[in-house]
Amino acid sequence: MNPPPTPPISHRIERPAVPVVVVQHIEEAAHLRHVRSVLVRAPHVRLSHLARLDERIAAHLDGIRGAGASGIGLAHQALERPGAGEVFVATVRAIEDRDTERLGKLFAIAEALPSSGAGLLSAFGWTSAASLQGIAKGLLEATQPWRREVALAACGMHAVDPGVALARALNDDNPSLRARALCVAGRCGRRDLIAPCLRAITDKDERSAFEAARSSVLLGDRTESLTALEGHAVAVGGAGAPNLAALSLVLKVVTPKRAQALLALLAKDPALIRTVIWGVAMAGDPHYVPWLIAQMEDLKLARLAGEAFSFITGLDLAYLDLECKPPEGFELGPNDDPDDANVAMDEDDGLPWPDVAKVTDWWQANGTPFDAAGRYFIGAMPTPATCLEVLKAGFQRQRIAAAEYLCLFSPGTPLFNTAAPSWRQQRLLARMVK
Repeated sequence: MNPPPTPPISHRIERPAVPVVVVQHIEEAAHLRHVRSVLVRAPHVRLSHLARLDERIAAHLDGIRGAGASGIGLAHQALERPGAGEVFVATVRAIEDRDTERLGKLFAIAEALPSSGAGLLSAFGWTSAASLQGIAKGLLEATQPWRREVALAACGMHAVDPGVALARALNDDNPSLRARALCVAGRCGRRDLIAPCLRAITDKDERSAFEAARSSVLLGDRTESLTALEGHAVAVGGAGAPNLAALSLVLKVVTPKRAQALLALLAKDPALIRTVIWGVAMAGDPHYVPWLIAQMEDLKLARLAGEAFSFITGLDLAYLDLECKPPEGFELGPNDDPDDANVAMDEDDGLPWPDVAKVTDWWQANGTPFDAAGRYFIGAMPTPATCLEVLKAGFQRQRIAAAEYLCLFSPGTPLFNTAAPSWRQQRLLARMVK
């Protein structure tokens, strides 16, 4: 039996909001926003999984919206303990209501409590471009650096060119705004700004220097910016920790021989073994597959090595029954023991446990066609077509890599936002396929 048709808005019976229900909507939306911030970079999540989560978040936000003034008031009350999720909910409502006064208060909260700032930024990424019209323009023209930074971030998330405001921000005295502008220049494909990006690779602010180098590479430079990005990627010893974002991009660009040299440099420090495994995945060099299989013998590295193996070969270990049961008693994340001080999350949560014997047999039977001198990404040489397929059906960490490849293939292409609401991603992918 089909449900009755939804009556026109003008004929709907207005019922007073039930506060306890609205509070549940706010709490659930805030919590799910946190879950989403983890899942957009998770190794076991596809776009279809993200879509189901996004539907739940949207449903809770609809419940708050439907409560009218009561929903606004209760969302404001939730800001008495302003975490990122609570700020996200309140900001979405303020943007959609076009309430600049409430937005101003939320900007003040996010600036005073940086831990909540991510919630404000993600609200600007969640809401539609239509909802941001006028609001973003006003923020781009603001005198406060934090407001301009949020506006630039919103443009980057929506792949909308900020115009002259972006060029002005590249030379701003505020290092955080400057770094954001340098990042957005690459995300938006502004090849006209490659010269100021190149000049900024020597910026005294470390984050600005990194963003300048990364954007310059995305925009097509393969000279000094690539050298600078290598420095960020393999920083060892007194120079600081390696930058995984830099390493991921560098290893997609350099020759296999150069990639091997960079990985060998990192491998000198045993503490960086996980970084090396991740680097092997990004380099896509089948030369390392036997070494990866050997790392699968180590319980602390097995799942990460399995993911790297999948990055190269394209195999879904779980789907092809190349996995085994988790080892008994093995725990890396927090447990139920109140006396255990370990509260760090399991970095490889969600990844399958590779069955070393089965993986070895598969490689011995099928590894010959892989060219040891080539670069592989999800089982094939990376091309725009293969990357588009990964964006459609791959796991999130694979999709992030595919988005970078597409920029590298065609400098000036805006970076595909794999963290955008699923329906926005699906619309863009449908246009890209045509």
